[in-house]
Amino acid sequence: MTEEQFSYKQRALDYHAYPKPGKLSVESSKPCATGAELSLAYTPGVAEPVREIHRDPETAYRYTNKGNLVAVITDGTAVLGLGNVGPLASKPVMEGKAVLFKRFADIDVFDIEVDAPSVDAFIETVVNIAPTFGGINLEDIAAPHCFYIERELRRRLSIPVFHDDQHGTAVVICAGLLNALEIQGKQLSLVKIVFLGAGAAGMATARLLKAMGATDITLVNKTGVLHKGYANASPEVEDLLAETEARTLADAMHDADVFIGVSAANALPAELVKTMAPRPVVFALANPDPEILPSQAMAVRDDLLMATGRSDFPNQVNNALCFPYLFRGALDAKAPQVSQNMQIAAAHALAQLARKPVPESVLKAYDLDRLEFGKDYIIPKPFDPRLKEFVSEAVRQASLAEQTELTQKTGS
Repeated sequence: MTEEQFSYKQRALDYHAYPKPGKLSVESSKPCATGAELSLAYTPGVAEPVREIHRDPETAYRYTNKGNLVAVITDGTAVLGLGNVGPLASKPVMEGKAVLFKRFADIDVFDIEVDAPSVDAFIETVVNIAPTFGGINLEDIAAPHCFYIERELRRRLSIPVFHDDQHGTAVVICAGLLNALEIQGKQLSLVKIVFLGAGAAGMATARLLKAMGATDITLVNKTGVLHKGYANASPEVEDLLAETEARTLADAMHDADVFIGVSAANALPAELVKTMAPRPVVFALANPDPEILPSQAMAVRDDLLMATGRSDFPNQVNNALCFPYLFRGALDAKAPQVSQNMQIAAAHALAQLARKPVPESVLKAYDLDRLEFGKDYIIPKPFDPRLKEFVSEAVRQASLAEQTELTQKTGS
């Protein structure tokens, strides 16, 4: 370990340890400094909202923090790039997620790390505590269990359930890709897209792109192209098997317009970038080290547009651009779920915001003189103060439209 690495490690540990351990605390939103206030906060005054909620459960949104409270829940099986470190070791990450919810969308969070003996026991735990919350954010849960967990919770609960590693990633990738294709003079419905990595993020993004109009998507994993007739294809990927003669990454990359990497460091050889179609788009999103470094990719293609998952390169694909604002919009709409339409609305709102003039506060936050829509700026910066206005409102409107349509259909 270098001196610089040691220094950063110590700063990170000190940040979490001082002045008091952890990154979260609970503060009262009501005064409780007098006997009269105490009697309102607790007995006997607290009995009145209890009676109201018992009479009409919807009033919980009026008299408690349910409508602004999200559970960030994990089993610790897929934590960042660290793998299955277990529930307790995952707690700093879940606390960090809570900080982002509060900082960017003023949403309160309880982080909940569950040590369950089985996947079904995990699901039952979440179902049993769900009445406390206005929404559930599933985090750092390994595939394939994450698919089953989310599906069952969505089926059994009437509040938004959102697995950020799948859908938050998908929304931000789709937003960035819409703008990248615009800059490169291409259309989503006509481009050839290749994914390297067919896990939770890859499959969710491929499905969202299909819903938005993409027609030519090929997924590649460690064993090769996921194609029709692929041996031992799991039911989870059945709808994404491609009609193609390609069997290797090299086959798939020939004349590809778009590469989306959600796999591992250094997994994309520069030689394959050379074989892509004119004006290609490369999203190398493995963290902390991408499938190919921008310098390597641009050395072989000067017509390239590129994004990564890192903040030290242009065009960072960052989930923080999505999940706080998507939940803000869902909570404000009292959405019963996070629908595909709400995700598409979030992606379009992000894409549109990147095309707007950048405010001075953003330039100052990133120590920049100028920033404008183009090859090095296809997606907003996380500290853009307009994200809540653009993304949350788009999500809220999408949910309200769906709820209105459902009401009209059912007549209720």
